[in-house]
Amino acid sequence: MANFKSINPFTGKVLGELAELSQEEIQFKLNKSSEVFQEYRKSDYSFRSERLFKAADLLKSETQEFAEIITNEMGKPITESVSEVLKCAWVCEYYAEKAEGFLKNREVPTDAGLSYVKYEPLGTILAVMPWNFPFWQVFRFAAPALMAGNTVLLKHASNVQYSAQKIEEIFLKAGFENGVFQNLAVKSEAVAAIIKSPVVKAITLTGSEFAGASVAEVAGRNIKKCVLELGGNNAFVVLKDADLSKAVDVALVARLLNAGQSCIAAKRFILEEEIHEEFISLLKEKIQDYKVGDPMQKDTKIGTLSSAQSSESLNIQVQKSIESGAILVCGGQREGAKFEPTILLNVKPGMPAFDEELFGPVFAVSKVKSMEEALQLSNKSEFGLGLNLFTSSKEKAQYFIDNAEEGAVFVNSMVKSDPRLPFGGLKKSGYGRELSEEGIREFVNVKTVYIGG
Repeated sequence: MANFKSINPFTGKVLGELAELSQEEIQFKLNKSSEVFQEYRKSDYSFRSERLFKAADLLKSETQEFAEIITNEMGKPITESVSEVLKCAWVCEYYAEKAEGFLKNREVPTDAGLSYVKYEPLGTILAVMPWNFPFWQVFRFAAPALMAGNTVLLKHASNVQYSAQKIEEIFLKAGFENGVFQNLAVKSEAVAAIIKSPVVKAITLTGSEFAGASVAEVAGRNIKKCVLELGGNNAFVVLKDADLSKAVDVALVARLLNAGQSCIAAKRFILEEEIHEEFISLLKEKIQDYKVGDPMQKDTKIGTLSSAQSSESLNIQVQKSIESGAILVCGGQREGAKFEPTILLNVKPGMPAFDEELFGPVFAVSKVKSMEEALQLSNKSEFGLGLNLFTSSKEKAQYFIDNAEEGAVFVNSMVKSDPRLPFGGLKKSGYGRELSEEGIREFVNVKTVYIGG
């Protein structure tokens, strides 16, 4: 069988190799998951929450170790990796506390003597997860899924297999029985057969539009539910009455967090013409203070992209946009997996910088004459994950809230995921929701109970 190579994108050094599972090993894990589910589903919420709290404690007590694994495997600054690990602890604690209330029986008055809705676990859920937030993406799904009584199989991205392995260890150390959460070290080509297995009852995927379509097709043919959290091309709209200093400060984080490699990163910056020049001037000035370098250094703000191939793909999108009329203001240089923070002006529909998701530190800026034009341009996208809006007017904010074709609208703040709020998108950004009460109910059987009088 082939091996997975874990390569540090900053140094280019091979961190190690992990063996791909054989067909026999995959089937063994599938059978184990099914077998363990029959007992795990009978456990009560206190049993599950005790173990999830222990997982949170492990994440907090060994934060630095886990953070270094993340940074070494995919290149984000160590400070961001630390924050990611701590956010995983938060989502574990959140569902350990809230799951029982979210899934308690809901009595419904009818003509019956008693009628109610009961929430039951589905069984084994397959999670297909990406490399950009290698711990968070897994924990934000696994915490509610496990608290609901399901078992989990993880197919993680090929370049973050040490992260995947470590996450499985965390759940085992927390007291979850072997088989409740299992990592599957397999390539993408193996996913379809796993989905078809009668053991797998549902699928969740965070990834590209192509990956989502492929998984949804197989799931659909086998009549299995899936939740898809796919790409995003989020607009960052700044109206002329906005607090510009605050908008620029938030824009830097919204675009440059994880070197811009996030589905919910701000990507299309739509500015009213009255404040366009000042916003760009402030943005250019503050970008100069962003240290690009060794991601293991605490003062580094931008490490590398996940690979030299990702950097080259981004460069092609930028160059094609420039050839189509976009204006390069600063940045645009790449070396290996490194890519400088870049500002493009005069970005219009039809250019890759507007139409496509740029997975890297590129500000694609468009200028508009009115609030109405800003909304129209914001909605002119195949994606609909989230909108960042900056304005001092409640009326203007409400106009965007009511009319934005998005899964989320964040006013005077950046789009982010929060365990307390549902997360997901529209259009080619996918369907279904993660987090909050809505997220935990995605992977349960909503059972109607009717008892005659």
